[in-house]
Amino acid sequence: VQLQASGGGLVQAGESLRLSCAASGLTFSSYNMGWFRQAPGREREFVGTASWSGRITYYADSVKGRFTISGDNAKNTVYLQMNSLKPEDTAVYYCAARKSLIGGTRPPAYDYWGQGTQVTVSS
Repeated sequence: VQLQASGGGLVQAGESLRLSCAASGLTFSSYNMGWFRQAPGREREFVGTASWSGRITYYADSVKGRFTISGDNAKNTVYLQMNSLKPEDTAVYYCAARKSLIGGTRPPAYDYWGQGTQVTVSS
């Protein structure tokens, strides 16, 4: 199983970014996908999770209403649309896959991880 995250970059506060996570070697419908982030000196933090269908989603309070997870099953790709970005959103963002139909909010709940993509939001 491989997860390849991309789409990070440097943006100004209030702008948007869309991260992508391309998955290979797994059956998308058997997995729940999650996004986490980690800022320097801090623990990895839950951002959001979504079922493979995209019908069931759950977000951290800090991003609720600004971030949206969606997916393209034909491309085995999950997206994290990030709007109204804030400097405190600056972190390395990771996608993860959990072999379960139920999402998780803690890193140990996930079986596979992507390599991370840096998001920097300037004020």
